[in-house]
Amino acid sequence: MLAKLKTYSLLGIDALPVEVEVDVSPAGLPKMILVGLAEAAVKESAHRVERAMVNSGFQKPQNRVVINMAPADLPKEAASFDLPIALGIMAGSGQMSPDRLAQYAVVGELALDGTTRPAKGALSMAMTAVRENHLRGMLVPTASAAEAAVVEGIEIIPISSLAQAVAFLTGEIEIEPTPSRLDDLFRAYSAYDVDFADVRGQEMAKRALTVAAAGGHNLLMIGPPGSGKTMLAKRMPTILPDLLPVESIETTRIYSSIGRLQPGQPLLAVRPFRAPHHTISNAGLVGGGSTPTPGEISLAHNGVLFLDELPEFNRQTLEVLRQPLEDGTVTISRALNSTTFPANFMLIAALNPCPCGYRGDSRRACHCTPPNVERYMSKISGPLLDRIDIHIEVPSVAFRELSGGTPGTSSAEMRAQVADSRRRQTARFEGKIRHNAQMAHRQVRQFCKLSDECQNLLKAAMAEMGLSARAHDKILRVARTIADLDHSENIQPMHLNEAINYRMLDRNFWT
Repeated sequence: MLAKLKTYSLLGIDALPVEVEVDVSPAGLPKMILVGLAEAAVKESAHRVERAMVNSGFQKPQNRVVINMAPADLPKEAASFDLPIALGIMAGSGQMSPDRLAQYAVVGELALDGTTRPAKGALSMAMTAVRENHLRGMLVPTASAAEAAVVEGIEIIPISSLAQAVAFLTGEIEIEPTPSRLDDLFRAYSAYDVDFADVRGQEMAKRALTVAAAGGHNLLMIGPPGSGKTMLAKRMPTILPDLLPVESIETTRIYSSIGRLQPGQPLLAVRPFRAPHHTISNAGLVGGGSTPTPGEISLAHNGVLFLDELPEFNRQTLEVLRQPLEDGTVTISRALNSTTFPANFMLIAALNPCPCGYRGDSRRACHCTPPNVERYMSKISGPLLDRIDIHIEVPSVAFRELSGGTPGTSSAEMRAQVADSRRRQTARFEGKIRHNAQMAHRQVRQFCKLSDECQNLLKAAMAEMGLSARAHDKILRVARTIADLDHSENIQPMHLNEAINYRMLDRNFWT
């Protein structure tokens, strides 16, 4: 007897439909044959499925069982095929009625006692299932049901065991679909544990961070050890606009596909903050592997990627950031296929001004020789530096500011300024792009028009600092953001001056 079920296979972060065909034939010796380009984890499912069936009170067929997973040329990975294979064997051997199988897709890993375990990529699978109009719902392990239920328009049936799945599909019991609790999840998980009020002093740096958050600009901080660079960076997500539901789902499906979601938290409701160590490899940063998986820049999608001690990173590793910073996506190409991952993140980088860290510090002497400083700074290439919009110095904090009772500017105050600026940008771009940093060259010409005084100011800065055409446009984008924060329709000389000052630090340290 032949049974067919619908399930899904992950390719990158996307779920592709797979049809599991199970043929149980009395001819030949008892044997289970698995075909359809199954990887090791799927091949091993034969043993898990067999014991799960027996330990759940069902019979193992004493016949030849052929399991085909179509399309045959699509690699099948992960253990989420256990449950559909087990149900297919039982339907094919006549132990259950196959009538309801056509209405539901099935995913899930089985333990040897027949209970289900979480499935990676449940959210992506639900998104694909909802596009298949003939499906009524999807059977998902109970631990993954809340994650899949974020997608509306399809019934998500939580399954705790193989026996329960059989009982539901044969109509012996009814299981209530898991409700979509999107609003409840945002209320429960949208709070931050840190605040900019914790940072004493550094008001100039906070101003630069406000500008960066308002326009979505990348930022570089240079300063001695202990000046607060990491504290400032970690608090950056607290002033960014709240995640929109569509952004939250985009980011959550990346984490879901590699099993990085926290237990009990089916949805990311705050912007991600990723801070990889400087020993990270190229593949770890941008993604890779024989079957491509997302890297740190994709895990920072719609959030912040913080690279501390920037010169300590391998130079080649840093260079692979250049294309994703421009495009907001990264494409991993392999001989058999290529996969594109989202990578729309805000880059914040921090470094010391020299190997010892105290170059230019009035309180500590620097013992680094000029060749040592030059070698240290040369690890960061000009093209990468050119893609960072704002460069600021973060000096040491004076004792009176550390010991004073006056709290610093809070995240709530900074977020209010950012939110007001983003509203202006949304109205200006009419939803085509989200913020000023995404403006194309044509939009820069349209929305960043300069007066004669501003033109002369920018011309002098270009000539004196030797800036590139890319840096020219980035100065205009930052100036447009500063004007938005100042509630100004046009870019004024003071706005342009501030934007130019944010580009001067690279000339001071890289000459």
